[in-house]
Amino acid sequence: MTRNIVFNVLDIRRGTTVDGPGLRTSIYLAGCTHACPGCHNPDSWDFKGGVTMTLDEIMEVIDDEDFNVTLTGGDPLMHPHTLPALIHAIKERGKSVWLYTGYTIEQIEADPLLAEAVTEVDTIVDGPFITTLRDPDLLFRGSSNQRIIDMHERHHLHI
Repeated sequence: MTRNIVFNVLDIRRGTTVDGPGLRTSIYLAGCTHACPGCHNPDSWDFKGGVTMTLDEIMEVIDDEDFNVTLTGGDPLMHPHTLPALIHAIKERGKSVWLYTGYTIEQIEADPLLAEAVTEVDTIVDGPFITTLRDPDLLFRGSSNQRIIDMHERHHLHI
């Protein structure tokens, strides 16, 4: 059944340290409508960008690397119907999941579809990139409005 779930994947970075703590496998999913001015990856906005990969193919890479996983893009929450299957498969393997999104946690919680999509996510980095708030000294985010939210404790991490 999972072979029927497909994602457009822009990139998979293995063993990265910039998208969350420790070594991680970062999956860059295509598609974003936030169109943040100053976005570091505007090519990621195209929903048809990258290569089509099945859930099983993505999981093969995750299994090969054996790192925790970060979902980014684009914006993974632009795929609320298919994203939960990917997150669930990652969690079944005992991995933590960080998710980067241009939505704020308040927007996510106000939308039942988005809220359901993140039920198994461990940490969310929320909010759009804002050029005037850019801060290269921040860990794991680009602008100071973005928050790192521990979804188990439901509080903002001050990293």
